[in-house]
Amino acid sequence: MKVVKVAIVGSGPAGYTAAIYAARAKLEPTLFEGFYSGPAGGQLMTTTDVENYPGFSEGITGPALMEECRKQAARFGTEILTEDVKNVDLSCHPFLVEGAKTKIKAHALIVATGATAKRLEIPGAGDGELWQKGISACAVCDGAMPLFRDKELYVIGGGDSAVEEAVYLTKYASKVYIVHRRDELRASKIMAERALNHPKVELLWHSVISRVVGKEFVEKVMIKNVEDGKEEERVAGGLFFAIGHTPNTAFLNGQLRLHGNGYIVVEPGTTKTNVQGVFAAGDVQDHVYRQAVTAAGTGCMAALEVERWLGHQGDESS
Repeated sequence: MKVVKVAIVGSGPAGYTAAIYAARAKLEPTLFEGFYSGPAGGQLMTTTDVENYPGFSEGITGPALMEECRKQAARFGTEILTEDVKNVDLSCHPFLVEGAKTKIKAHALIVATGATAKRLEIPGAGDGELWQKGISACAVCDGAMPLFRDKELYVIGGGDSAVEEAVYLTKYASKVYIVHRRDELRASKIMAERALNHPKVELLWHSVISRVVGKEFVEKVMIKNVEDGKEEERVAGGLFFAIGHTPNTAFLNGQLRLHGNGYIVVEPGTTKTNVQGVFAAGDVQDHVYRQAVTAAGTGCMAALEVERWLGHQGDESS
């Protein structure tokens, strides 16, 4: 079985950046970029215009940005495997990494599998419908796009994230509606008050969005009252899901320490996990920022920390 210095599980800005730095450090990384579990390149592969990534004054599409990162990783010698990782065994060293088709052992491991935004199954909002055509799961990523400016926007959710997204969107929208099926927010008291007191935010209690309508982009939403069943059609310029994310950690089978919300625990200020030689980068360990640029930053950190860690292990891993 092939033994490598470092294996990287996951792609996206974290995985590809880790690969770029590791390859330039002559660590000859092997990167499992995924396949069935999600598009290689991560969440940015389902994003249209990316306007907040440094270096692209006119913006760039998510897929184009990830393709450039992939090419850069390959240019420096990264072995890229387009397959999912089904299982890892961290109880032995080198670690066993089992892909859909390839098994290898690695002296160091970087987990960069990201997180998946939770979405509701609403008619009109799915893939192949209006998803990413006025529907998003990240206001900070997409809210400043011209598409949403001076429009009435809708946010689904009731926690702190929903309030943060709604308040952020008020910078660009004419009005922001938080749609919540209950009669009170789950958000912390200070966040709830921020929403209730904001002049451009309105709460729609006991409500759900039952349908999204539009030709090329979102034009209208159907609001259903869950108590009396009545539906109302409203003009809408956009819809944002703010119901959380699910970190992609199932393949780890509980071998790394996780926060209560499922994200990987890392030593503060580093990408080090509780297992020596295993590092975590990107959204799989970041439930606060969740931005492409911060994911890339932690990918860089992980590669540098791997290089140092391997150096301390002596000739066997070097």
